Amino acid sequence: METRPGEAALLNFYESRRAVSDKASEIANLLSPTVQALGLELLGAEYLPAPGGATLRLYIDVPLSEQPARMVNIDDCERVSREVSAQLDVEDPISGNYTLEVSSPGVDRPLFTLEQFERAIGESAKVGLKLPQEKRRRLQGEIAAVDAQEGTVTFVVDGKPFVAAFDNIDKARIIPDWAALGLAPTKPTGPAPKQGGKAKNKSNNETAADKPRAE
Repeated sequence: METRPGEAALLNFYESRRAVSDKASEIANLLSPTVQALGLELLGAEYLPAPGGATLRLYIDVPLSEQPARMVNIDDCERVSREVSAQLDVEDPISGNYTLEVSSPGVDRPLFTLEQFERAIGESAKVGLKLPQEKRRRLQGEIAAVDAQEGTVTFVVDGKPFVAAFDNIDKARIIPDWAALGLAPTKPTGPAPKQGGKAKNKSNNETAADKPRAE
Protein backbone atom coordinates (compact mmCIF):
# COMPACT_ATOMS: atom_id res chain seq x y z
CA MET A 1 0.00 0.00 0.00
CA GLU A 2 1.35 3.39 -0.99
CA THR A 3 1.98 5.85 1.85
CA ARG A 4 1.02 9.47 1.31
CA PRO A 5 3.68 12.15 2.03
CA GLY A 6 1.70 13.50 4.99
CA GLU A 7 1.21 10.03 6.44
CA ALA A 8 4.91 9.25 6.00
CA ALA A 9 5.89 12.43 7.87
CA LEU A 10 3.47 11.55 10.67
CA LEU A 11 4.86 8.02 10.94
CA ASN A 12 8.39 9.41 11.05
CA PHE A 13 7.36 11.77 13.85
CA TYR A 14 5.83 8.94 15.89
CA GLU A 15 8.89 6.76 15.33
CA SER A 16 11.22 9.55 16.45
CA ARG A 17 9.15 10.08 19.62
CA ARG A 18 9.29 6.35 20.34
CA ALA A 19 13.06 6.31 19.77
CA VAL A 20 13.55 9.22 22.21
CA SER A 21 11.42 7.48 24.83
CA ASP A 22 13.31 4.21 24.37
CA LYS A 23 16.61 6.07 24.72
CA ALA A 24 15.50 7.61 28.02
CA SER A 25 14.48 4.17 29.34
CA GLU A 26 17.81 2.71 28.26
CA ILE A 27 19.74 5.42 30.09
CA ALA A 28 17.57 5.08 33.21
CA ASN A 29 18.22 1.32 33.33
CA LEU A 30 21.94 1.97 32.94
CA LEU A 31 22.16 4.55 35.73
CA SER A 32 19.66 3.14 38.21
CA PRO A 33 22.17 0.88 40.08
CA THR A 34 24.55 3.82 40.53
CA VAL A 35 21.81 5.99 42.06
CA GLN A 36 20.64 3.10 44.23
CA ALA A 37 24.18 2.64 45.57
CA LEU A 38 23.94 6.21 46.89
CA GLY A 39 20.86 5.31 48.95
CA LEU A 40 18.45 6.96 46.51
CA GLU A 41 15.97 5.90 43.83
CA LEU A 42 16.09 6.89 40.17
CA LEU A 43 12.45 7.47 39.28
CA GLY A 44 13.20 7.89 35.59
CA ALA A 45 14.90 9.95 32.93
CA GLU A 46 13.90 12.42 30.25
CA TYR A 47 16.06 12.64 27.14
CA LEU A 48 15.50 15.83 25.16
CA PRO A 49 17.55 16.02 21.96
CA ALA A 50 18.07 19.44 20.35
CA PRO A 51 20.26 20.85 17.56
CA GLY A 52 22.52 22.72 20.01
CA GLY A 53 22.91 19.76 22.36
CA ALA A 54 20.66 17.35 24.20
CA THR A 55 19.40 17.58 27.78
CA LEU A 56 19.38 14.54 30.03
CA ARG A 57 17.15 15.11 33.06
CA LEU A 58 17.16 12.61 35.92
CA TYR A 59 14.49 12.54 38.63
CA ILE A 60 15.58 11.09 41.96
CA ASP A 61 13.83 10.45 45.27
CA VAL A 62 14.55 8.85 48.62
CA PRO A 63 13.36 5.23 49.03
CA LEU A 64 9.67 4.91 49.82
CA SER A 65 10.50 3.30 53.18
CA GLU A 66 12.26 6.53 54.29
CA GLN A 67 9.47 8.91 53.29
CA PRO A 68 8.27 11.37 54.56
CA ALA A 69 10.96 11.57 57.26
CA ARG A 70 13.66 12.18 54.66
CA MET A 71 13.47 14.38 51.58
CA VAL A 72 15.74 14.82 48.58
CA ASN A 73 18.03 17.83 49.01
CA ILE A 74 20.64 19.69 46.98
CA ASP A 75 23.46 17.56 48.38
CA ASP A 76 21.71 14.42 47.10
CA CYS A 77 21.38 15.94 43.62
CA GLU A 78 25.04 16.97 43.59
CA ARG A 79 26.22 13.52 44.72
CA VAL A 80 24.18 11.81 42.02
CA SER A 81 25.37 14.28 39.40
CA ARG A 82 29.04 13.58 40.19
CA GLU A 83 28.70 9.80 40.16
CA VAL A 84 26.46 9.68 37.12
CA SER A 85 28.67 12.07 35.13
CA ALA A 86 31.64 9.79 35.69
CA GLN A 87 29.64 6.75 34.56
CA LEU A 88 28.30 8.52 31.48
CA ASP A 89 31.84 9.49 30.49
CA VAL A 90 32.82 5.82 30.55
CA GLU A 91 29.67 4.26 29.08
CA ASP A 92 29.10 7.09 26.56
CA PRO A 93 25.42 6.33 25.75
CA ILE A 94 24.81 9.80 24.27
CA SER A 95 26.63 10.97 21.17
CA GLY A 96 27.43 14.67 20.97
CA ASN A 97 27.10 17.40 23.57
CA TYR A 98 24.48 17.22 26.31
CA THR A 99 23.58 18.86 29.60
CA LEU A 100 22.92 16.72 32.68
CA GLU A 101 20.24 17.86 35.13
CA VAL A 102 19.41 16.05 38.38
CA SER A 103 16.17 17.01 40.10
CA SER A 104 13.76 16.00 42.84
CA PRO A 105 10.32 14.96 41.52
CA GLY A 106 8.42 17.98 42.90
CA VAL A 107 4.70 18.06 43.65
CA ASP A 108 3.88 17.56 39.94
CA ARG A 109 6.10 14.49 39.89
CA PRO A 110 6.49 12.57 36.65
CA LEU A 111 5.47 8.93 36.42
CA PHE A 112 7.75 6.48 34.62
CA THR A 113 6.77 2.95 35.72
CA LEU A 114 3.63 0.91 36.30
CA GLU A 115 4.56 0.73 39.99
CA GLN A 116 4.63 4.53 40.17
CA PHE A 117 1.22 4.70 38.50
CA GLU A 118 -0.09 2.19 41.03
CA ARG A 119 1.18 4.32 43.92
CA ALA A 120 -0.69 7.28 42.42
CA ILE A 121 -4.12 5.62 42.05
CA GLY A 122 -6.77 8.17 43.00
CA GLU A 123 -4.67 11.13 41.87
CA SER A 124 -5.09 13.08 38.64
CA ALA A 125 -2.49 13.20 35.90
CA LYS A 126 -1.70 14.81 32.57
CA VAL A 127 -0.67 12.20 30.01
CA GLY A 128 0.86 12.29 26.54
CA LEU A 129 0.65 9.24 24.29
CA LYS A 130 3.20 8.05 21.74
CA LEU A 131 0.50 7.02 19.27
CA PRO A 132 -3.05 8.45 19.14
CA GLN A 133 -5.78 6.43 20.84
CA GLU A 134 -9.46 7.23 20.38
CA LYS A 135 -8.27 10.26 18.40
CA ARG A 136 -6.33 11.53 21.44
CA ARG A 137 -2.64 12.10 21.99
CA ARG A 138 -3.14 14.01 25.25
CA LEU A 139 -5.50 13.36 28.11
CA GLN A 140 -6.14 14.47 31.66
CA GLY A 141 -7.92 12.41 34.27
CA GLU A 142 -7.85 10.41 37.47
CA ILE A 143 -5.69 7.28 37.66
CA ALA A 144 -8.29 4.61 38.42
CA ALA A 145 -6.51 1.25 38.03
CA VAL A 146 -3.29 -0.44 36.95
CA ASP A 147 -3.12 -3.93 35.44
CA ALA A 148 0.48 -5.07 35.63
CA GLN A 149 -0.28 -8.36 33.86
CA GLU A 150 -1.93 -6.67 30.88
CA GLY A 151 0.41 -3.68 31.04
CA THR A 152 -2.36 -1.08 31.07
CA VAL A 153 -3.36 2.00 33.05
CA THR A 154 -7.02 3.03 33.35
CA PHE A 155 -7.89 6.71 33.66
CA VAL A 156 -11.25 8.36 34.21
CA VAL A 157 -11.51 11.03 31.51
CA ASP A 158 -14.66 13.17 31.31
CA GLY A 159 -16.44 10.63 33.51
CA LYS A 160 -15.57 7.66 31.27
CA PRO A 161 -12.84 4.98 31.59
CA PHE A 162 -9.89 5.34 29.23
CA VAL A 163 -7.56 2.33 29.12
CA ALA A 164 -4.06 3.11 27.83
CA ALA A 165 -1.30 0.61 27.14
CA PHE A 166 1.64 1.50 29.37
CA ASP A 167 4.02 1.07 26.41
CA ASN A 168 2.08 3.78 24.58
CA ILE A 169 2.44 6.36 27.38
CA ASP A 170 5.08 8.90 26.41
CA LYS A 171 4.92 11.27 29.40
CA ALA A 172 2.78 11.55 32.51
CA ARG A 173 2.76 14.00 35.40
CA ILE A 174 0.68 14.27 38.54
CA ILE A 175 -1.64 17.27 38.74
CA PRO A 176 -1.07 18.70 42.23
CA ASP A 177 -4.05 19.09 44.55
CA TRP A 178 -3.19 22.61 45.69
CA ALA A 179 -6.04 22.70 48.20
CA ALA A 180 -4.85 19.50 49.90
CA LEU A 181 -1.33 20.93 49.99
CA GLY A 182 -2.63 24.11 51.62
CA LEU A 183 -1.38 26.19 48.70
CA ALA A 184 -4.65 27.08 46.98
CA PRO A 185 -5.21 30.83 46.57
CA THR A 186 -7.80 32.13 49.04
CA LYS A 187 -10.64 34.42 48.08
CA PRO A 188 -10.82 37.72 49.97
CA THR A 189 -13.55 37.84 52.62
CA GLY A 190 -15.67 40.78 53.69
CA PRO A 191 -17.27 43.55 51.64
CA ALA A 192 -15.37 44.98 48.70
CA PRO A 193 -13.85 48.41 49.34
CA LYS A 194 -15.88 51.32 48.04
CA GLN A 195 -14.57 53.05 44.97
CA GLY A 196 -14.38 56.81 45.22
CA GLY A 197 -12.83 59.48 43.07
CA LYS A 198 -10.38 58.67 40.32
CA ALA A 199 -8.78 55.27 40.08
CA LYS A 200 -5.18 55.16 41.18
CA ASN A 201 -2.50 53.34 39.24
CA LYS A 202 -0.50 50.68 41.07
CA SER A 203 3.05 51.52 41.90
CA ASN A 204 5.62 49.85 39.65
CA ASN A 205 7.10 48.26 42.77
CA GLU A 206 3.91 46.29 43.52
CA THR A 207 3.57 42.79 42.13
CA ALA A 208 0.63 40.44 41.91
CA ALA A 209 0.58 37.47 44.26
CA ASP A 210 2.33 34.46 42.78
CA LYS A 211 0.14 31.49 41.97
CA PRO A 212 1.37 28.23 43.49
CA ARG A 213 3.45 26.22 41.09
CA ALA A 214 5.74 23.25 41.16
CA GLU A 215 9.43 23.83 41.55
